[in-house]
Amino acid sequence: MNQPHPQETTTPPAAAGPRKVVVAGGGPAAHRFVEAMHSRGLDNWHITVLTEEIHHPYDRVALSQALTDVDVDLTLGDLSMWEHPSITLVRGAEVAGIDPANGTVLTMNDGAVSHYPYDELVLATGSDATRLSIPGAEHTHVYRTLEDVWTLNQQVAALTGKLGRTVKTAVIGGGLLGLEAAAGLIKLGAESVVINGGNWLMNAQLDEGAGQALGRLVAAKGMAAAIGVYPAAVQTDDAGQVTGVLMADDSVVAADLVVVSVGVRPRDELARDGDGVACHGFELGARGGLVITDGCATTVPGVWAIGEVASFDGMCLGLVAPANTMAEIVADRLHGGNATFPGFDTATKLKLSGVDVASFGDAFARTEDSLEVVYADPARGVYQKIVTSPDAKTLLGGIFVGDASPYTSLRPLLGRELPAGPGAFLSAAGGGDAPAVELPDDAILCSCNNVSAGSIRDAVNGCGSCDGAAPVQDLPGLKACTRAGTQCGSCVPLLKKLMEAELAKSGITVSKALCEHFDMSRPELFEAVRALELSSFPDILARFGADETARAGRGCDICKPTVANILASQNSAYVLDEGRGTLQDTNDRALANMQKDGTYSVVPRIPGGEITPDKLAVIAKVAQDYGLYTKITGGQRIDLFGARLEQLPEIWKILVDAGMESGQAYGKSLRTVKSCVGSSWCRYGVQDSVAMAIKLELRYRGLRSPHKFKLGVSGCARECAEARGKDVGVIATADGWNVYVGGNGGATPAHAQLLAKDLDDATLISYIDRYLMYYIRTADRLQRTARWQEELDGGLSHVVDVVVNDSLGIAAELEAAMNAHVGNYEDEWAATLADPERLRRFRSFVNAPDTVDDSIVFVPERGQIRPATELEKSGPDTSGGPVLIATHIPVRGADAHNKQR
Repeated sequence: MNQPHPQETTTPPAAAGPRKVVVAGGGPAAHRFVEAMHSRGLDNWHITVLTEEIHHPYDRVALSQALTDVDVDLTLGDLSMWEHPSITLVRGAEVAGIDPANGTVLTMNDGAVSHYPYDELVLATGSDATRLSIPGAEHTHVYRTLEDVWTLNQQVAALTGKLGRTVKTAVIGGGLLGLEAAAGLIKLGAESVVINGGNWLMNAQLDEGAGQALGRLVAAKGMAAAIGVYPAAVQTDDAGQVTGVLMADDSVVAADLVVVSVGVRPRDELARDGDGVACHGFELGARGGLVITDGCATTVPGVWAIGEVASFDGMCLGLVAPANTMAEIVADRLHGGNATFPGFDTATKLKLSGVDVASFGDAFARTEDSLEVVYADPARGVYQKIVTSPDAKTLLGGIFVGDASPYTSLRPLLGRELPAGPGAFLSAAGGGDAPAVELPDDAILCSCNNVSAGSIRDAVNGCGSCDGAAPVQDLPGLKACTRAGTQCGSCVPLLKKLMEAELAKSGITVSKALCEHFDMSRPELFEAVRALELSSFPDILARFGADETARAGRGCDICKPTVANILASQNSAYVLDEGRGTLQDTNDRALANMQKDGTYSVVPRIPGGEITPDKLAVIAKVAQDYGLYTKITGGQRIDLFGARLEQLPEIWKILVDAGMESGQAYGKSLRTVKSCVGSSWCRYGVQDSVAMAIKLELRYRGLRSPHKFKLGVSGCARECAEARGKDVGVIATADGWNVYVGGNGGATPAHAQLLAKDLDDATLISYIDRYLMYYIRTADRLQRTARWQEELDGGLSHVVDVVVNDSLGIAAELEAAMNAHVGNYEDEWAATLADPERLRRFRSFVNAPDTVDDSIVFVPERGQIRPATELEKSGPDTSGGPVLIATHIPVRGADAHNKQR
């Protein structure tokens, strides 16, 4: 079966025209094959990819993200690759048949039949979700494609509205995908029960001890399980609505929606005739799939198979790592190489928030005389096992549940001698830090993309494999250069550790210094200032300056605003007093955002987007009197543009007198708390989202932080407030509130992840207090919550431990710090207006306070104004174009100062 085929070792002769490669299938394996061909050169090739889905190839490993976020983009790679003249992607084209004798592929696309000739055919048709053959199975859903998970999302929302209660779901199958599906359904606000015929969850990957530990962990996450009994039928009412799953023991699991995730079967129908028998000369595996050699060739000349449809050593596996390897091998063979497939790597890692599970190698210790070293703590849901050779030296496999931290370092050592006794790597046993592991160059660090430790070292040391030969000194650059860590992400901690070790060997220090004036990082400086209760920049510089020169200096534009932010975070004092005004950025010094023409914007706070008609009238009157441009922002408030510096106090006096305050659109602080209308008006709302949004905004207003942050509150699972796109998102459930953390928009958007569910009001606020204060204390300068959360050791799991479980014992301290902020809050503009000395800062020209800056010029547009361009300012307008309007002041003085040019 694994003997080389002649086509595998012969370099194709040059042809008059490009050789045609047709790829049947458009999943991750097909995408990786095209990438591999593209990277090797397409001078003599043309590739046509035929995919029945309407999407570009997407990441199925991350499919769970699309269940809870239908807008997430899972597209693989750079779309520009598909614009290459030698690559054609045909979407919506179902491959209906192949004719190897004549080298053609037949497709159906919206009823139209097309034929594609080929010189080489790559079958990457993947697999289908296995369906159950029990009564009522037609009423179940599967979990395989984007359409599948989008349908589930819509079904949960529709049933929630229809039933008027929490939707009950049942997931048949307790493997990786089944658990991820159940966790996603819970995130959507549903209840979920996992039905597994085996005696414990993930019984294909975990032994009994690990399975029992996993069961305790998922139960703590609100996921119920029906174990050891198989389903017999799906029950429905007279209207066809699912009501439950009848089990083989005659018990019933109540359910409104049933998902089946019991495995996959290879899509090998192109190699079968109408009776399901192998045809065209293909050999099929005992469990389906096209039998391949170690060069990924099928038994039909000119036809290759990769990914889940390929059967090697009697197995077809739905894992990304072997699919990528097969794709690379076929590309290598077509370019004259002789790469071979080494066999399947069955390592798995469960992707559930707060549930750490990993399995690799000979996890069940089936190797003769193998040794199992186990630590188990059932009460904590922790189980760790390392399998070694009889002499306890060679690593054969392992299982980790509850604490999988050793997995990342051990997995590349599979089949190699351990640097210490196996017990030293059982972190949960409390034996201290695991021994340092120096990975050999040929050890595979990233199995998804087959990247070795040596390749990482080469990139860090400047091998020239990327653009230029300069060393890669950051994680994003290393990912871009090597592809390591770009798919499942489980290798990222080890990737970062290896990069930093290599930089250190080269004498390149990975500095955490804030700037040249402070050797400390922002979190370190924050704690030092807090511990010593320092309150001025000179005192902080004198105490913690990097050297004598730094201590005698005045700081820089990095450390000065950072220290000002730290001081404001800790004592909530007026930000411009006691010398702090000179530390601030331009916007903070003016308590307003400077615009491109030197004018400023005015943004009054509108908590939760709720505003009375009287206050709207005041805002409208200010805009009219001062000739300001008005814009409703994405944060549900009104922005007034075009105010001069000296006009700001006049404008704010009117707004403050009307009961409004600064929205702090200029600060590294809370911006807005966006909300939907909630249960007070909406027929779908289950909680009063407006009241909660106002409560949160009034609590966290004025809170200075490493970066701006935003909140959102949605009154039901329909998520109209887009809460999961915020740093803290709150979504109502029938039982309380779910809180999500670490989301943001911007250049690198991230969706917030679930921190805790079904909280009452008081618990919700205490968790948000802890989360924000922990972020403020430990994040780097200008670091958003999403990046901070990603880079924490342990990521979201660590955040959950600190915020929910109080693992550091600082919850009360964090809450007290937030309460101190709330108690000391004072509106900055109200404080400014009450002090004549503070008002002196708001003058255009210090030496001539009554002078108006005539360089500010506007152009009428759509009934309002905008800043004039340089061309429009350059001279008189003789073209009949827009009239230029010079700088403006309130209407009472308009005749003297508003002039036309």
